[in-house]
Amino acid sequence: MSHDLSSQPYGDGGARPSALFPRITRTTRGWAAGWNRVGRQTQFYATTVRSIGDVLVNYRIELVRLLAQMSLGTGALALIGGAVAVVAFLMFASGTLTGQQGWATLHQAGVEALLGFLAGYINVRVGAPLISTVALTATIGAGATAQIGAMRINEEIDALEVIGVRSVSYLASSRVIAGVFVVIPLYCVALVMGFLGLRMIAYLYGQSSGVYNHYMYTFLNPMDAIWSLVLVIGAGTVVMLIHTYYGFTASGGPAGVGEAVGRAVRTSLIVTVFVILFMSLAIYGHNGNFHLSG
Repeated sequence: MSHDLSSQPYGDGGARPSALFPRITRTTRGWAAGWNRVGRQTQFYATTVRSIGDVLVNYRIELVRLLAQMSLGTGALALIGGAVAVVAFLMFASGTLTGQQGWATLHQAGVEALLGFLAGYINVRVGAPLISTVALTATIGAGATAQIGAMRINEEIDALEVIGVRSVSYLASSRVIAGVFVVIPLYCVALVMGFLGLRMIAYLYGQSSGVYNHYMYTFLNPMDAIWSLVLVIGAGTVVMLIHTYYGFTASGGPAGVGEAVGRAVRTSLIVTVFVILFMSLAIYGHNGNFHLSG
């Protein structure tokens, strides 16, 4: 004769708390699972960062291979320049769109001569860092998640650990280092292409190069370019940490790898916006060190 344990008295004869308050129980368990997931992620990130020195000492060859793969691509991707071509195209398109909309807005106020201001100020502080990080997420980050996730479901990571290879150092930390190194030249390419896109719009609308250069160099602070590079490096580090974590925890076969890539891209895009926002506030302050008069 079977007995339903859920209907038995609990403690002093009352019913189980989960039976009395099922919604509260589900909510509490969901919060607990969420905090546990955050804890596991934090532990993985700390281990990955701590293992960076191990990569530089023991896995230098793998690091060089990843640098070549992430920057110029391998196989068919090498024909179009890999991530370099993607970042260049995205930033050029962003520069042209910014110039087009900026010209239309400034023209309504009769100050279209300030188009160079968009290139020297907005493009450097906001446009180039954000677009570069998005391109890093969509290309290098997603590729890292797919590669590590495929190794996870094929039990290749377990095989590496069996033969004595430290999987976190070999797979995660190496990709974090490679992503940070690759994002530096990628950002330089993005910045140049953004300038070219805005300059092309100025040329198409008939603005003289003297007026454009005057306002661009007036508002272009060399320190802003350096600080924006710091923004990209910080955001790129966070992106690579997120993508390697989701690759390591992928499960459920090929469909699970695709789901892990989607979750990694979604999470990194959201976190990137907040990282750039708070780092910008810490660097530039609430006024942005901007003064317009005259």
